[in-house]
Amino acid sequence: MAYETEDHETQYCFPAINSSCIKEKRSSYEYNIIYLFVSVLSAWTVFLNLLVIISISHFKKLHTPTNLIILSLAVTDLLTGLIVIPLEGIKQNETCWYFGDTYCGLFVITVRLLLCTSLSTLVLIAVDRYMAVCHPLLYPQKITTIKTLISICLCWFCCLVYNIEYVISNGYFNISHKILCYGQCIVLITPAWRFTDLTFFFLFPCIVIITVYLRIFYVVQWQVKVINSLVKGGKFVVESLVKRKSESKAALTLGIIVTVYLLCWIPFYICSLTITTISSTTMTFLTWTLYVSCGLNPLIYALFYRWFKISVKHILTLRIFQPASSVLDIFIDCRT
Repeated sequence: MAYETEDHETQYCFPAINSSCIKEKRSSYEYNIIYLFVSVLSAWTVFLNLLVIISISHFKKLHTPTNLIILSLAVTDLLTGLIVIPLEGIKQNETCWYFGDTYCGLFVITVRLLLCTSLSTLVLIAVDRYMAVCHPLLYPQKITTIKTLISICLCWFCCLVYNIEYVISNGYFNISHKILCYGQCIVLITPAWRFTDLTFFFLFPCIVIITVYLRIFYVVQWQVKVINSLVKGGKFVVESLVKRKSESKAALTLGIIVTVYLLCWIPFYICSLTITTISSTTMTFLTWTLYVSCGLNPLIYALFYRWFKISVKHILTLRIFQPASSVLDIFIDCRT
């Protein structure tokens, strides 16, 4: 095990190899607490995001373009909890990489794919909310279920191709000759890839998301003033205005999700670019903050989406196994 032995002997990741890395020493208490935290976080993230996936997949009334994008985000969060968090926990706690070069490359592809897809999904959410709030009359024609599915698939495919090329080009499948000792899963990134990564993996999506949401909230404020003026003037608020108010609320809810993710993602990415001047403790904290955010999205849905509360109640009480439960109009329950 990786914690400190009673005789304080130096421990190595691979004792039989002369160039093996040295394990960091931990007390048995710290060692067990870290694994407990990782296990709870992994189970929490998987369980909550599984509820989101089952809800949107099962109830046909929830098969809307916006919810399909939420479904894609839930899938990335679930895979993070199922694959990334446990392996990252082992890597951090053992302070060694025991799985070899090949699995190091696959692990990095998986981590980067999920991060890249999450960020791309947030871009899709921003565009979807922009069309719904700023161009409500064009929204049904421009944003359809088929177009949304195609956009989601393209995001996953492009992120996969980009990150496979990134990992192969930077030698993650043959890292032994690039590291100081054997038992690490790190590698130096070429300046060209660092610039490409900074531009397409960070700056472009963040600028798009922030710019679009600033526009959305400006339009939302204007719409709220219009609705309030009609109410104060004693005029009848037509159904379209009520629907617009509902779209604005959805934009606010998803805006909170986007903000939480960016607040976790931006510091992590900036610090990862300056890793030589950032302490390992800080990077570890920012890394786990980013992973914790994957388990927060379902809580935000529970706070703001009544349909999610109703669907979870149906799932946990096993009513989804009743005949014709998939065609239940869950929004009627939300209004009662």
